[in-house]
Amino acid sequence: MPDPRPTRTVYLAGELFSAKHLAGNAALAEHILRVSAERFRCLLPQDLPQGDSAQAIRDQDLRALLACDAAVFHYDGLELDSGTVVEYLFAKFADMPAVLVRSDFRHAGDQKEGDPWNLMNSFYPRTGTVWINSMEIYQENLRKEFPASLAADAVIEYAAVRICAALDEVLELPAILPRELGPAVYDWLALMPGFDNLAAAREETARLHREKVAKGLL
Repeated sequence: MPDPRPTRTVYLAGELFSAKHLAGNAALAEHILRVSAERFRCLLPQDLPQGDSAQAIRDQDLRALLACDAAVFHYDGLELDSGTVVEYLFAKFADMPAVLVRSDFRHAGDQKEGDPWNLMNSFYPRTGTVWINSMEIYQENLRKEFPASLAADAVIEYAAVRICAALDEVLELPAILPRELGPAVYDWLALMPGFDNLAAAREETARLHREKVAKGLL
């Protein structure tokens, strides 16, 4: 029997500066698609055409994020990737369902208990968290006499399962953006970043707001 839940587009945010980042992001997106029976289709910023200026790249990524139904953000490292943090906060301004994922087994930040990152990134509504000890999962599978490549794949599979479950949870949470404020807030999301071609950006965010309301996301 087919799953009655709708297909959702998911922005997959995180570092994309090395071969490890690019390959890992692509593999995770493929696993999420399969684990979710194609209900969650990830959009990877690394797959978008690279613009001819820094602002063009930034604008493209923010607009692609806003066009998705939900988002997943990699929160790895002792210092979080600043671009990913900006994208997460932009998603929160838009009241988007979001999942923060940490596959780094180190505990960083200033919270003695709770999330393993700076407290200013925590406590936002419609946000789930997934913290994975990648080294532990890798070592467990390596001891099963898996080759290293399959042990690494098991880590990604485990992450995909946890992420899909978290996405299901946050997508069930009600919107917090008051319906009457939605059009103004989404217009501000076009104005605030200083997008090039402002008129087109305002038309786009107005359309996206209407579409999200129609989908029951806002």
